[in-house]
Amino acid sequence: MATLNVKEFPDELYGRLKERAERERRSVAQEVIHLLEGAVAVPEPLSILALRGLGKQLWVGIEAAEHVERERESWHS
Repeated sequence: MATLNVKEFPDELYGRLKERAERERRSVAQEVIHLLEGAVAVPEPLSILALRGLGKQLWVGIEAAEHVERERESWHS
């Protein structure tokens, strides 16, 4: 496993890091690893399928074709 040394690490930042590590019941090193993992994690690819059905409650009782036609007509007003 690699070793990471950080030079000129600000004392105030180290203090906040140490406090956070204590709150999370981790060592400072474990907290740094935890934070870095989150910061450089490769995000899950987003899928358009995850949007399926999103906002459908907003369209209850509304005829989509009529709504689109009214919107188009408003462009010319």
